[in-house]
Amino acid sequence: MENYMKVIVFTLKEQRFGVNVQQVLSIEKLQEITKVPRTSDFIKGVINLRGETIPIIDLKERLHITETEMTNENRILIVNVEDVQVGLIVDSATDVIDIATELVEPAPKMIGGVHEVYLKGVAKLENELLILLDLEQIIDLEETTEVKEVVEE
Repeated sequence: MENYMKVIVFTLKEQRFGVNVQQVLSIEKLQEITKVPRTSDFIKGVINLRGETIPIIDLKERLHITETEMTNENRILIVNVEDVQVGLIVDSATDVIDIATELVEPAPKMIGGVHEVYLKGVAKLENELLILLDLEQIIDLEETTEVKEVVEE
């Protein structure tokens, strides 16, 4: 029996990426983000989502791709990493797919301009390579805690 992983597919600068669906709590439309002083540049601020204050990270900026230009297509992936909820701004969220685990290969040193430390691997699909991100590496919990502390002051 083949092992599969369910992945949410999203785009950043016309490149398709995936994250494990179990880490994604919801996909939200872009909403007004309240800026938070004294935080890293890629932390855009916080939103209030169903009574929760959630830090928002520009994923493109975090991965050193570029800064996101906000459009109606943008989505915020609400993800859970080590019991912390964080929102990731992506260009669009497109699919939920099943990937056979044997199609996933270790990440190269750099792919699509993204450094390997942020990558879980690359899935070789029929018509494309899907870059799988490692949310634990992308979301620095110290920085997220820093945001929460500033908000709670």
